[in-house]
Amino acid sequence: MTERVPVLQIGQVLLVSIQTDLDDQSVLLLQDDLAAKVVESGADGVVIDISAVDIVDSFVGRMLSTIASISRLLDADTVVVGMRPAVAITLVELGLSLGGVRTALDLDKGLRVLQQTRAERAAGDGGVAPDAAAGR
Repeated sequence: MTERVPVLQIGQVLLVSIQTDLDDQSVLLLQDDLAAKVVESGADGVVIDISAVDIVDSFVGRMLSTIASISRLLDADTVVVGMRPAVAITLVELGLSLGGVRTALDLDKGLRVLQQTRAERAAGDGGVAPDAAAGR
């Protein structure tokens, strides 16, 4: 039986702490569970903690990027925290840049990234480029 990764809510942020290496089925379940939880909770941020992950393959790497894209489409910024050097090296060697996925060294820094993003949205126009906001 495939184990589900818990998705915890802390205020307006969802925390996904991956404590084991993921198989393909676990990643797909996480993708579905997280999307549903973002919609259900109205969360505006997602932190995925991978500090306990020792190895990744190309499928898991692509799915991290996909999960972040899904969250963004559902109006929640995503930060991946706790990436080990070996995992980063493997992702680069596999040619996976995780485009659009923000990273931070640890959970505290990841939460600060989300706070900064919220502050920028509140102060500005929600991330819309000035030309687009002006109708150009």
